[in-house]
Amino acid sequence: MIIRKLFKFENAHVVRGCSTIRCRSSLHGHSYKAELLFSSNFLDNGQMIYDFGLMKQNMKALIDSFDHSIAIWSGDDKEYIDDMKKHSARWVLLPVSPSAEQFSRLIFVLVDKLLESTTTVNGEREVKLHSVIVHETETGYAQAFREDAYSLNMGIINLDEIIFSDEIQNSWQDGKLFEKIKKGEEFVNPQSV
Repeated sequence: MIIRKLFKFENAHVVRGCSTIRCRSSLHGHSYKAELLFSSNFLDNGQMIYDFGLMKQNMKALIDSFDHSIAIWSGDDKEYIDDMKKHSARWVLLPVSPSAEQFSRLIFVLVDKLLESTTTVNGEREVKLHSVIVHETETGYAQAFREDAYSLNMGIINLDEIIFSDEIQNSWQDGKLFEKIKKGEEFVNPQSV
């Protein structure tokens, strides 16, 4: 069975090297929708795959990191990168260009690593992140599966190369959230949210 949780965020970016002149040469934003799809062949003690309420914690915090922020590709011009950091409190420096395709892969890796480190307490079994869909517009989206998220052909997403601004880190309930994910530290789901 597959379940789906939808998150929304507003984000600005420039996608260098794309075909569209406006997109590659001007800072612009989108109202994104990110769908997380989870699968399992088992139900927990509440007869669910994974309680949607649990997703409102660390998973939501990770995706909210991109809300009202600027996604910056680390391969962009140094002057542009420095200016974006200087003029925005909320920014994320990424090792990949912030296209819908790369956002879907990036969110897959972040949530997958979090899920791998999470100890469940309500009988959840074999819950896997099936795919991530990122809608950049009403008519355009990208969907990443596990083989896409970890594809050498599409570029490695190294968590050590992702930098969240201090403003974003300070907005997390657990200010060390990302550091714990990178280290594979254990997260325990609460009994009740």
